[in-house]
Amino acid sequence: MKTVLITGTSSGYGRATARYFHEQGWNVIATMRTPRPGVLPESDRLRVLELDVTRPETIEGALEAAGPVDVLVNNAGIPSIGVFEGTPMARVREVFETNTFGVMATTQAVLPQFRERGSGVVVNVTSSVVLGHMPLTAVYKASKTAIEGFTASLALELAAFGVQAKTVEPGACLTTNFGETALDGDSLEEAVPEPYLPWAEKVMNGFMNQDLFTKESDVAETVWRAVHDTTGQLRFPAGPDAISLAQAK
Repeated sequence: MKTVLITGTSSGYGRATARYFHEQGWNVIATMRTPRPGVLPESDRLRVLELDVTRPETIEGALEAAGPVDVLVNNAGIPSIGVFEGTPMARVREVFETNTFGVMATTQAVLPQFRERGSGVVVNVTSSVVLGHMPLTAVYKASKTAIEGFTASLALELAAFGVQAKTVEPGACLTTNFGETALDGDSLEEAVPEPYLPWAEKVMNGFMNQDLFTKESDVAETVWRAVHDTTGQLRFPAGPDAISLAQAK
């Protein structure tokens, strides 16, 4: 029976992915910054562990507690919506600490066991923002585009050892707390400098009224497909809007 370790499973895509792998009969190590009871089903094949990707000691502790894993899914991330001019550099660094450096740190921690075993898969969950020109996402897109480049090069480094690295690119989902979290609790009026506000409101209205959206299940199923793919495909758009963007490139 194979084991997957997934970061950021307290909600959204991570929680859906943990449930999906569990339903397929896998052992699941579901990690969260702050473990909470009742988020995932109770099962002898599902363990919840603390892991904050910005704290190396929790990465080390979670991997030690988990034992050997076959797949790492780097799902943990924080969103960011806003105009770059009005984004404090402290917020920029916070986004990169989780979305970029946190993914790299967790990946680096798991690679020795994959390399020594001669097998393993790293799936890095990025975003469909890397597929098109998305306004109000300069910082978020930069953090996710960095992981796209990182994964492409990493895959080449690991291939000789039988280890794979891939990205899953979810589209926009209305059932996650992306928007609320991305604005850091502020309203759009509070988050965006006044000169940009009319344009930003128009952008947000267009986003909310688009025809295609992604479901959490789309992402879970795409992560599963990426883990099992043997064709050498590197990038996997997830959800109809992400697929449409990928096809338009």
